[in-house]
Amino acid sequence: MNKSEFIILGGSAGSFQVIFEIIKKLPANFNIPILVVIHRGKDKNTHIEEVIAHQSSVKVQEVKDKENIINGIVYLAPADYHVLIEPEKIFSLDNSEPILFSRPSIDVSMQSAAEVYGSKLLAVLFSGANSDGAAGMEVIKNRGGQIFVQDPKDAEVDTMPLAALQKNAGIKKMHNKEIESLLINISIK
Repeated sequence: MNKSEFIILGGSAGSFQVIFEIIKKLPANFNIPILVVIHRGKDKNTHIEEVIAHQSSVKVQEVKDKENIINGIVYLAPADYHVLIEPEKIFSLDNSEPILFSRPSIDVSMQSAAEVYGSKLLAVLFSGANSDGAAGMEVIKNRGGQIFVQDPKDAEVDTMPLAALQKNAGIKKMHNKEIESLLINISIK
């Protein structure tokens, strides 16, 4: 297994609580940047990064345009923007058309991260009500990255993980506790 240099956690309906619980368990010395892409509406000014940061040992913040990617920070995709990763390992925000009715798009973030990180990218796709993320997982797999999906039986809405499983032969499905262990263990290698 390649040493991961960047992690993407993607999801939609039913994914927030699971991802939040995983982030809360990450150790303070977690040293890999994570981008969390969750579909959320622009009209919901929830400050979820503050809620998560208050209960986490790791630093959590919303992505800012042209921001350098720093190890050990959990970045949250802002509502109503696609998040791209530039070759210089900086974030770029884009407000082009929604993809699969979604902005931010999980596929957009995964595809751009795969271009930059290749085999050093790890992605996990969680619960959601559309197929966003399935195509991005395929790009990551084709570039040698590692892809995992929440077991559809554990997902509140199984459409997203099932779409990824159908599109990507050999993708490993994992229970929530297994995903948590994977992320904690990958950080300390």
